[in-house]
Amino acid sequence: MTLAHAHEAFSQVWPAFALVAGLLLVGATAAREGLFAKAGTLAARAPGGGATLLASLLVLTAVVTAVLNLDTAVVFLTPVLLHAARHRGLGEAPFLYGAVFMANAASLLLPGSNLTNLIVLAHDNVSGSTFAERLWPAWCVAVAATIAFLAVVFRRQLHPRVAPVAEVAVFRPGAGTLAVVAATVIVLVLSQPALPVLALGGAAALGGRLSPREAVRAANPLLLGGVLAVAVFLGTLARAVTVLGRIAAHTGRWSTAWIGAGAAVLVNNLPAASVLSAHASAHPRALLLGLDLGPNLAVTGSLSAVLWLQVARANGAKPSAVRYSLLGLVLVPATLTLALLAATSV
Repeated sequence: MTLAHAHEAFSQVWPAFALVAGLLLVGATAAREGLFAKAGTLAARAPGGGATLLASLLVLTAVVTAVLNLDTAVVFLTPVLLHAARHRGLGEAPFLYGAVFMANAASLLLPGSNLTNLIVLAHDNVSGSTFAERLWPAWCVAVAATIAFLAVVFRRQLHPRVAPVAEVAVFRPGAGTLAVVAATVIVLVLSQPALPVLALGGAAALGGRLSPREAVRAANPLLLGGVLAVAVFLGTLARAVTVLGRIAAHTGRWSTAWIGAGAAVLVNNLPAASVLSAHASAHPRALLLGLDLGPNLAVTGSLSAVLWLQVARANGAKPSAVRYSLLGLVLVPATLTLALLAATSV
């Protein structure tokens, strides 16, 4: 391994981490203003039963994931989904597991939706609108299949067990809400949005008067820095040991997708993306499908799942890594297969 290999690996992955840090700051400021809580409250008041509530909240999760990144979605919407379920007297499980499964499934739409998207497509340098044009059919299918799966598996927990409780969410739009809109535009228009979004996140945090401790907690630099270090190391190794970096260079689209899913579970999808895209993949979007959807097989698969475990436990839930994988063993083959069929051009 040489310094040139390390520099190349770092250059490929650092924009992804800068972008997510900025989005997390934007999300933290918007959450403080009550944006997500208000959205969850409005969804909980919508007419219909538990299945309708679950579907509406999962659609909300999908939209927030697409715009503000899946890590932002699990951190700020997992409590919203749990709160809505409790106030409607419904079982928590479909909302608890739905938050993380949907975040992974919905992270296909825009480059900033998932760090792996930015790492894998670093060679392509495409705008967010072009990226979305290519992957929106797969995104729609993955989102719909995830909602249907959870509604069927947890159908018995979607009937009220206790009387609903009225709730009021205070929403005071400010710098965070404006930053959400601005971040959406930046990610859609620019092919390299990392530094603008990071600057926007800093400005939102200042405008929203986040304390330094709140900002550090939101951006989680220790966790992001640790995963960045692993990604750079493995990316450097893949460039030095050529066979590692060329695993996905000559395989078919179906094999590429499943290699991505398996690698994500083994070493986390961010380091896996760094390794498998050290050299241009023959089917980069198929690789993305595997890296984005595959983490629903195990909590080791993505940074979002680690954050989800922390947030869920902090909010009184009892997430199970074993149950996560048992559900994922059915969900991932279904969503990955349907997404590959929908995205015929990958």
